[in-house]
Amino acid sequence: MNRANQSFDVLIVGGGAVGCAIARELARYRLSIALVEKEADVAAGTSGRNSAVVHAGFNNRPGSLMAKLCVAGNQGFPALCRELDVPFRKTGKILVAFDETDLATLRRLKAQGEANGCRGLELLDRAQLQAKLPQVGGIGGFFSPETGICDPFLYTVALAENAVANGVTFFLNHPVTAVAPAAGGYQVTAGDAVFSAQVVVNAAGLYSAQVAALAGVQGYHIYPCRGEYFILDQIAEGLLSLPVYPAPRAGEGGLGIHLTPTVHGNILLGPSAEYIDSLEDTASTQPVLDRLFQEAQQLLPSLNRRQIIGAYAGLRPKQAPPGEGGYRDFVVREDKPGFVDLIGIESPGLTASLPLAREVVALVGHTLDLAPREDFQPRRQGIRRFRDQSPEAQAALIAADPDYGEVVCRCQTVTRAELRQAVENPLGVRTLAGIKYRAWATTGRCHGGYCLPKIAQMLVEDYGLRRVLGLPTQEPFQKTHVEVAYSDANNAQWTYATPTT
Repeated sequence: MNRANQSFDVLIVGGGAVGCAIARELARYRLSIALVEKEADVAAGTSGRNSAVVHAGFNNRPGSLMAKLCVAGNQGFPALCRELDVPFRKTGKILVAFDETDLATLRRLKAQGEANGCRGLELLDRAQLQAKLPQVGGIGGFFSPETGICDPFLYTVALAENAVANGVTFFLNHPVTAVAPAAGGYQVTAGDAVFSAQVVVNAAGLYSAQVAALAGVQGYHIYPCRGEYFILDQIAEGLLSLPVYPAPRAGEGGLGIHLTPTVHGNILLGPSAEYIDSLEDTASTQPVLDRLFQEAQQLLPSLNRRQIIGAYAGLRPKQAPPGEGGYRDFVVREDKPGFVDLIGIESPGLTASLPLAREVVALVGHTLDLAPREDFQPRRQGIRRFRDQSPEAQAALIAADPDYGEVVCRCQTVTRAELRQAVENPLGVRTLAGIKYRAWATTGRCHGGYCLPKIAQMLVEDYGLRRVLGLPTQEPFQKTHVEVAYSDANNAQWTYATPTT
């Protein structure tokens, strides 16, 4: 819905994990708050295309804001996920050394992590490494017990939904094109709407330097660094129980190609680290993927290409240019009165999202009175997952709602009831990608070959959402044959056609 020419106390630009965390934290106060996002859903950029690792904080320079907020975010993440009903698992993490240089790197990381306040860090000799992970090669290792994994898309969705429940207004499909000073604050043009706000928070991720420049703040530059991933089938429990990384190498744009189990049972291989020119190019490329698999096999020799079911890529919003590599510190700064910039929020930005939000709240307090709301509700209830329930609980769900008795996505055991909850989400998202990431349908080995036509039929017959599917608005829905224009979170387009019967 377009609500043009509205006034708010605070306008947040960017619907990633950090922007949504800021919205939720500001909702604790008696403020009118809006968030604008250029895509059709939250987590459509970096927040939805990463390794889903909740980092411990040993990779970051002691004394940096990045280190401080990563450690704080890690230690508060389990409680936050319980509040938001988001899947999270503390798995630990192992870094593997293949030569003496790597061993020296691991010793340095242990000392750095301890300086940052990380807990329980442990160096491993070859025997200890083999005892923990006999399937992994290497001459030694480093164990971080506080590292975990989560679902980054559901995490961001949960932050956004909880913010909406506490009064924040979200404007999706509203790219910012102008920021101008105005009486009492700023005037922001986003999509076909104009907003007035006393405070503007720039949490635009890859586009943060551009949004800052629109407001007259010069000097920032974002270098997009693409990371490509393979997705392996749901074999994590039998193959790998925790993330495994190589010892990081100097000058690279990331932490190296690693293996990470997901909360859904898959394994991720990646990411690569390739500086590119485009802020939009999330293509998967054959040469990089071939190298990625070869390097992953060095860590886990038993990997087989037949286990691969998909690939994807994400972009890191790096401040460090090509040639420098590595990481520059987070920038969280009020660059103009009432204009707060967050620049270069790459990994561990997901882990640090809540502490980052609290930093922003303190800066907003320079301009606005932060009077707490007594009715703030911190808890959010997610979709009840049929596959995660005991047989007795499943029977009770079906008795209460017969749609729980119809499995639509067989690969992931997603029922019609879960799909309905995904369609009827509090943000009003009406895209197939939004349904996919909320209910997790179409993410299995068949890539929606079985369930996508059934989802399309439900959307048309139950909700009248023909435009979402790219279907003619008047012709009757054909159950035996339908072509579905499918758009993912980055608006990549392709077509599925159900077979005629």
